[in-house]
Amino acid sequence: MALFSDDIAFKTIIGEGSSIRGDLKISGMVRIEGDIDGNIETNGNLFVSEKARVRGNIQARSVTVCGIVQGNIIAPEHVQLFATSAVLGDIQTHRLSAEENVLIQGHCIALSDNALYENAATKWNDTQAITSRAILEPIHIQTKQEKTATSQEEKVSQADGQTTFTPITLGTKIR
Repeated sequence: MALFSDDIAFKTIIGEGSSIRGDLKISGMVRIEGDIDGNIETNGNLFVSEKARVRGNIQARSVTVCGIVQGNIIAPEHVQLFATSAVLGDIQTHRLSAEENVLIQGHCIALSDNALYENAATKWNDTQAITSRAILEPIHIQTKQEKTATSQEEKVSQADGQTTFTPITLGTKIR
């Protein structure tokens, strides 16, 4: 019986000097040596070489990073970070190994117990969904000046028998 060919040979290599913009969905083991501006999804293992740069989310069975990844990594089996790597994003995996001097800026879930991993990943994804929705919807907090001006305008408007609201921007002088 032969080993899985995905485990021993790269099916796709994006060479040094190459630059790709757009999302990639690839079957099998992948080696990145160039620049990718987009999300990468593979059912195999992904290797990001020392000179490679990925700006996008990565989803693979396992991920090895020697270069720079600006995006989230989801790799249920394993994430390995070498000393030359930088990850600016979240990491979700069952096993994480990292050399000294690795740069990680983001949230990391690395739990070997499957139930704990799934629970933590679900909670984090829910938190991210709520946070991103809150960030996308504009929120306006009134200053004391705005509150005073609004109440004065409401009094004037109510005297006319109509209630109207006039938007006030920060830094506006009130007469």
